[in-house]
Amino acid sequence: MSASILIVDDEDAIRTSLRSILEDEGYEVAVAATGADALKIYGTDPPDLMILDIWMPEMDGLETLRRVKEFVPHTQVMMISGHGSIETAVKAIKLGAYDYIEKPLSLENVTLRVKHALEQYRLAQENRSLRTKVQQKFELVGHSPAMERLRQLIQTAGPTNSRVLIGGENGTGKELVARAIHMHSTRSDHPFVAVNCAAIPETLIESELFGHEKGSFTGATSMKRGQFEQADGGTLFLDEIGDMSLSTQAKVLRALQEQQFTRVGGTKLMKVDVRVLAASNKDLEKEIAKGQFREDLFYRLNVVPIVVPPLRERREDIPALVQHFMKAHAEEQGLRMKEVSPEAMAVLQQYDWPGNIRELRNLIERLMIMVPGYVIEGSQAVMSLQGRTTGPVPVAAPATSPLLAKSYDSLRDARNAFEKEYISRKLREHHWNISRTAEDLKIERSHLHRKIKLLDVEMRPEA
Repeated sequence: MSASILIVDDEDAIRTSLRSILEDEGYEVAVAATGADALKIYGTDPPDLMILDIWMPEMDGLETLRRVKEFVPHTQVMMISGHGSIETAVKAIKLGAYDYIEKPLSLENVTLRVKHALEQYRLAQENRSLRTKVQQKFELVGHSPAMERLRQLIQTAGPTNSRVLIGGENGTGKELVARAIHMHSTRSDHPFVAVNCAAIPETLIESELFGHEKGSFTGATSMKRGQFEQADGGTLFLDEIGDMSLSTQAKVLRALQEQQFTRVGGTKLMKVDVRVLAASNKDLEKEIAKGQFREDLFYRLNVVPIVVPPLRERREDIPALVQHFMKAHAEEQGLRMKEVSPEAMAVLQQYDWPGNIRELRNLIERLMIMVPGYVIEGSQAVMSLQGRTTGPVPVAAPATSPLLAKSYDSLRDARNAFEKEYISRKLREHHWNISRTAEDLKIERSHLHRKIKLLDVEMRPEA
């Protein structure tokens, strides 16, 4: 589809000549003689680019530009003028104009600059689209009281330049919180760099954080910029900082205090402007008492403390999280979304989730792949949790589900109860026809007979 352009000029000859040359270039072109007409067009069908004359009666180009930007903030506008001045050009650029061209117009110059303006507009759109996808990927899902309190803390801490120490169990989403703080900060257009301190060998972590010079150690065949440099102007997230050695902690402390450091094997001081966010699943105050974490570094990092709640403390968010992960996996893999039965959702909401959000995400991916039909039943949820917990899966159901209102002595009892109910339902659906039921369940007919006998499923032959 060709790009659309709106020409706004009170001179008919300008509108006609520009329209003719741009249509020859393959663009869809509309025209307007006044700023008011341009605003009407923006109210119904905003173009990709507007070419706007500054000097027009009633509403001039600068006022039109200001109002259009209120309608469509990301609109692309090129200003033209026969009585231009530097002051006018500066005003136009400050109001959000992309370009400024003086009359008389060179048609060759206009077409070239239109091409550049539309290319920049396309790139900006792609950037916004990618940014939106990234934000959705790292979205904090849920509206439980615990999550609303967390969001409030993020909105409060985000716009400041203060350091934040994020605590919480493994898998709760500490990096998501760090990214949300970054997105709410004035640094959101600059890099967000995440470093997992626990995953980097002690011999390499200093080089990873601060970089190294060529030849500084065996294998250093070229100069490398560290994560502090890469995050310059933006945010550096130090995950699992409690696993960092005391010697590295000392160097990080100095970098935080002075906002400068030297690369490994170097002598030049590197100055950076970095906001540091840190996270740990350990109780750092206990680590201090054991002599395994520096107290001065703790107080440097712990300006704003935030604790991410475990999933078991916000069970009401599980349905929204299930839908979120299911949709994400379906889009990534080109799969159809599945429904989750009330019984299955009850099982998921009663489980304690020792692995938190990460465990739930992995389980949903497994169910999306392994469940053959388009409905995830309670029995399938129970079986998927088998082996993922050392204790029984607590089962509670809505009042409308007598099966799940029961409590079970073991995971096996719960699983058998679900299987019995599921097989009974499928038998009823197929009017007690064993062959069709076995085909639907994707098991052998003999296997279904054994299950019916083992689980004491009541048979009611069709009358």
